[in-house]
Amino acid sequence: MAEIKTKPTSESVEDFINSVPDEQKRKDSFVILEMMKKATGEEPKMWGASMIGFGQVRYKSPKTGREVDWLRIGFSPRKANLSLYLIMNIKEYATALEKLGKHKTGVGCLYINKLADIDMKVLEEMIAASLNRD
Repeated sequence: MAEIKTKPTSESVEDFINSVPDEQKRKDSFVILEMMKKATGEEPKMWGASMIGFGQVRYKSPKTGREVDWLRIGFSPRKANLSLYLIMNIKEYATALEKLGKHKTGVGCLYINKLADIDMKVLEEMIAASLNRD
């Protein structure tokens, strides 16, 4: 198994969110935190210095075959946007993404500027669907 730099830490999730300079991102982060806590039934952990994760899975890269331990779902309040890590291939949720509202996607990430831009019910459904993939 490969070693990765981003690992769970014992740092405080609440302290991290409270240190986010943008007030709206801070408020939205606490909403996402509670939404993911409720969906997973787990307590969050900091992963590295800026990611909040729930659970842990062994992920195997389809391209390289490399295996790493990774968060099951999570998010990070980045300067540019809120980055949500729901699944490794976000495009699998094309139908839900059409209904979500204003967002961007990466390979495994969903980027939103603020929760007011999206349909929260659709986000909750995407989180639940992501957790039910196992």
